[in-house]
Amino acid sequence: MSAKETSQRRPAQYTFQCFGHENIRAKHHKTIEFTKDSDLTRQGTCILGVRADFDASCLKSLSGKIRITVEVGDLTDKFYATINPDFDDDHEIVFRRSTYRSKRTLGLRLNKGADCLKREIVQLMKDPDQVMKVTFEELK
Repeated sequence: MSAKETSQRRPAQYTFQCFGHENIRAKHHKTIEFTKDSDLTRQGTCILGVRADFDASCLKSLSGKIRITVEVGDLTDKFYATINPDFDDDHEIVFRRSTYRSKRTLGLRLNKGADCLKREIVQLMKDPDQVMKVTFEELK
């Protein structure tokens, strides 16, 4: 392996899964959220998945701009955000279109809100047995 190959860091990638819930609506225009909660009220309009099995310590290694890919069956959708270095929440992951930083906010400058996600995916996520695969990948 050459010195050039060893000095170039490969982009980090992290995958977890979450589940659907009958109250998933994904209608918020400024945020997208994943939570470890198992229950969801109809007021949680930005939530895309519950019972998420992410490890917050793994998320802290991400930096820069990331692509978020959600997969439900054969359907996929993607969105983009910039990592908030202040993220420190082991229960929720929030992506925001704004630059507002909180410990729950993993991503800033989100390119689209929950309301712009493929509605076929949102409809499938109303089933509590539906599994969604979520992948975060750093971009160069």
